Amino acid sequence: MTLQQEIVGNAMQMAVVSLQPGQTVYCEAGKFLFKTPNVTMETRLGGPSDRGGQQGGGSGGMGGLLRQAMGTAMQAGQRALAGESLAFQYFTSQGGEGTVGFAGVLPGEMRALELDGTRAWFAEKDAFVAAESTVDFGIAFQGGRTGMSGGEGFVLEKFTGRGTVIIAGAGNFIDLNPADFGGRVEVDTGCVVAFEEGIQYGVQRVGGLNRQGLMNAVFGGEGLSLATLEGNGRVILQSLTIEGLANALKKAQGGDKQGPTGGLFSTHAG
Repeated sequence: MTLQQEIVGNAMQMAVVSLQPGQTVYCEAGKFLFKTPNVTMETRLGGPSDRGGQQGGGSGGMGGLLRQAMGTAMQAGQRALAGESLAFQYFTSQGGEGTVGFAGVLPGEMRALELDGTRAWFAEKDAFVAAESTVDFGIAFQGGRTGMSGGEGFVLEKFTGRGTVIIAGAGNFIDLNPADFGGRVEVDTGCVVAFEEGIQYGVQRVGGLNRQGLMNAVFGGEGLSLATLEGNGRVILQSLTIEGLANALKKAQGGDKQGPTGGLFSTHAG
């Protein structure tokens, strides 16, 4: 059953979802806005793939309960390690069509992605807003070297299965395919919102250890690393980085946290 949704608004968009009787959508805690009275709300630690041991078929009993508890604990532990919310909120329409509203946490756009079961989608941490219960939410860890080099690049949200998943970002979205640019694009690490499975995501140093490389790092505003995206597939970038927004707010409050040089010597908010 396709999720009926409409993304409305401009500078701060929201998703209005129409649920058919018995249809369920879930969101990360803190992304819910409103609902009609006939939509039930349940908060739990387990992700959509953890349905009370029902996946085990006839293998219930204490063993099934233990496996369920261990699976839930592992899911919650992964999300805690990634800095994600521990809980999900589930919304189900009862006795007729219901409506639920969701939004992100930053001024910017939202996008509904349709998964057909053949390709997963990966998104930067905090991009997830809501999804059908048929879409599984997971955490994907990039290699330690990539994560330590790129900051934002270590933890990714992973969406698999079939159905609709709604993501949000800051500023305006830019859609591109690296194949249209010779197979590779290099972007600010904070600009990546989401990309399809099949895209190779990595982090590279800005320039070499020479005069120009040091000039890029110190004065260029990008620090030491850029994100690299290679392959043939959909990529979504955002025009506003969270760090840029935080620094602009700090500056407006009387403290120029970006500093006179911009790059390596800038003070990261948070």
